[in-house]
Amino acid sequence: MSAEERRESVVRAAMSEFARGGYHGTSTESIAKRVGVSQPYLFRLFPGKQAIFLAAARRCCERTIEVFRAASEGLEAESAHLAMGDAYRALIADDPDVLLMQMQMYVAVAATEASGDRELGDALRAGWMEMYDTAHLALGADVGETTEFLAYGMLINVLVSMGFPPDHRVWAGFTPAPAPAPDGPA
Repeated sequence: MSAEERRESVVRAAMSEFARGGYHGTSTESIAKRVGVSQPYLFRLFPGKQAIFLAAARRCCERTIEVFRAASEGLEAESAHLAMGDAYRALIADDPDVLLMQMQMYVAVAATEASGDRELGDALRAGWMEMYDTAHLALGADVGETTEFLAYGMLINVLVSMGFPPDHRVWAGFTPAPAPAPDGPA
C-alpha cells in the first residue's frame, strides 16, 4: 500500500475506533492495531492523536455534507428538507459510525474546552459549519428552516444513539420512521 492508501486506512479505522471510544478513550495503539501498522508508522502519517481525530471528524462531516448535497440537488425548500432528512436517516442506519462519531465530536469539544483548550473545538466547529451551510443553502438560506432541520437532526441523533426503537412513542412526531439504533451505546 502507498502512504496515501495507508493514511486512508487509518482515517477509516480511526473513525470507527473514535466513534466507539471517544477522543480520550481511544488509544492510538488500538487504531494502529486495527490498520495493521506500528504506532511509529502511524505517527509518520499523522503528527499526533489530535490530528488523527480531526481527520476522522473531517471524514464524518464530509460524508454528511455529501449526503445533504446529493439528496437536495435540484430541489427546493420542503422537498430538499424531506430529501436530506431521509438521506441522513439512511446514512446513519447504513453507517452508525457517522452518528457515533458526530456524538463523540461534541463530547470532545466540551471536554477539551473545559480544560481551556480551544484548538480542537475551533477545528470541529469549522467542520460543523460546513454541514450547516450546506443544509442552509439547500433550504433556500432560510434561517428558520435550517434551524428546524438541524434541531430535528440533533434530536434524531440523541434518540438513535440512546437506542430508542423505531416503534417507540418518542418518534410519534417524526415522519417517516427513524433509522434503527446502532449497535451499542455511544
